[in-house]
Amino acid sequence: MPVKGKIVRIAGPLVVAEGMSGAQMYEMVRVGEDRLIGEITRIVGDKAYIQVYESTTGLRPGEPVEGTGAPLSVELGPGIIGNIYDGVQRPLPLIAEAVAERDPRRKIFIERGIEVPPIPLEKKWHFTPGFNGTKPSVGDKVNPGDVIGIVEETSLITHKVMIPPGIRGKLTWVAPEGDYTVTEVVAEVERDGKKYPITMRQRWPVRIPRPFKRKLEPNTPLITGMRIIDTLFPMAKGGTGAIPGGFGTGKTVTLHSLAQWSDARVVVYIGCGERGNEMTEVLERFPKYKDPWTGKPLMERTILIANTSNMPVAAREASIYVGITLAEYYRDMGYDVLLVADSTSRWAEALREIAGRLEEMPAEEGYPSYLASRLAEFYERAGRVEALGSPERLGSVTVVGAVSPPGGDFTEPVTSHTKRFIRVFWALDTKLAYSRHYPAINWILSYSAYADTVAEWWHKNVDKRWKEFRDEVMRILLREDELQDIVRLVGTESLDERDKLVLETARMIKEGFLKQNAFDPIDAFTTPEKQFKLLHMFISFYRKAQELVQHGITVARIREALGRLYVEMIKAKFDIPNDQLDKIEELRLRMLKTLEELERKGA
Repeated sequence: MPVKGKIVRIAGPLVVAEGMSGAQMYEMVRVGEDRLIGEITRIVGDKAYIQVYESTTGLRPGEPVEGTGAPLSVELGPGIIGNIYDGVQRPLPLIAEAVAERDPRRKIFIERGIEVPPIPLEKKWHFTPGFNGTKPSVGDKVNPGDVIGIVEETSLITHKVMIPPGIRGKLTWVAPEGDYTVTEVVAEVERDGKKYPITMRQRWPVRIPRPFKRKLEPNTPLITGMRIIDTLFPMAKGGTGAIPGGFGTGKTVTLHSLAQWSDARVVVYIGCGERGNEMTEVLERFPKYKDPWTGKPLMERTILIANTSNMPVAAREASIYVGITLAEYYRDMGYDVLLVADSTSRWAEALREIAGRLEEMPAEEGYPSYLASRLAEFYERAGRVEALGSPERLGSVTVVGAVSPPGGDFTEPVTSHTKRFIRVFWALDTKLAYSRHYPAINWILSYSAYADTVAEWWHKNVDKRWKEFRDEVMRILLREDELQDIVRLVGTESLDERDKLVLETARMIKEGFLKQNAFDPIDAFTTPEKQFKLLHMFISFYRKAQELVQHGITVARIREALGRLYVEMIKAKFDIPNDQLDKIEELRLRMLKTLEELERKGA
């Protein structure tokens, strides 16, 4: 029997109900006559403290509270890809339709307590038993995670129908190939005389990580097409990263570029507490975009979770867990999943709001003392894994969270705690953003712990000199940063020619390599091969110019000798497409020939 109580206190998103003996921690409950979605976060005696994920305006003491007997869970199955959910996995388009049926004038509002299925229950999917040429047979032993059939969810994603975790035994029946809904039984498993019906739909508690066989080292780069990320601060598939930055530094555009261009097979985009117009831009742009790797619509590999700043605060916390659970589900199918959360600072503000309502002792800047452990719980669910069941499948969840520190202060609690649990830090710089240098990733403050682990992939698939060139570029940029302090004091003329060459090369690298236009059709995405070719060109210039400087030729003469070639080298990033790399090599050879002629004249 479900637990039933009544409301005795309402404080914003916090509701206290009495008569809740027998309720469980983190149990999902229905609150009030409108049956709002809530979750129990504390139990004292027969009183339950409930975090309500919808607006509590109009709730009254005395209204009923009913337990569901289950934790807050998501529904998993075909129909998730391409959907737009709110923070508790309610599909927003279906909510709009349901509200419009009641009152067409209110179709732009999310009605409280409205219940719509997260995945389509009536739609029939074409189920094909078996996977990779093997078909399950009656009498086969099956274990959790075993693939018993497939469904073409979109033209990009083949949905694997898997035995749910916790179920194992003998297969007694498998449905023939045909069209079925997610509620129809497609297989039966028997164990100890008990039969378990298997459908295409599963439920999973959002706060519990989905199981896997073993975790693997992230050693394959997540190719994003953004040069400063892929070359200087690479992300690995299954890695963790953060993009902190003040207002206007380009966090959202950077996340959009990651979601649009990265070579992840599935993208989960969580708009967590950000402004409504930013999420509206995602909803307008993504359905129109094409996936750069296949040419198909981008929404055929994307899941959107919209929980903007004008939506219930408490639902921000749920949205993060809902998103990571959906990501783990597709990881278990053997896909590389990218989850981007914009932003974890707004999620932390929701934690602070709930903690304040619960009258918990605040820690630094009013955040709860368990902020660090909650961040750790979220980021540790990333990783590259071997999935449960057979056939063998390797999948990954890459987590990138935007952080919005007030005033760009990276010492505030959310940023400082986040740095403890991530391995890639892309620090956005207000000064770079104001000087129109985008992406405004500061190459001095940023770092990646995956540079060495992904080097083998670059050496094998692109060029063996990748790490050598990358390290040399970093040395040039670090030396240029040191020289800037001297230049500000005594000017450029006081430097020797070697240091002037460092400044000149750094300027070329910043303008011709690190700067990137996310809206330019050629410059928005750069293949690994083109990135290396550009890198090779600038390193070749630096090394040859060093020889000239040693022979007494000034940097000013070198720059003058290059003439128009200098501009061509800078503009190669958006003048030369990804499929015409010979032109970059031709440009490099022309540059070297010009410098060799200058060397002969100088001699």
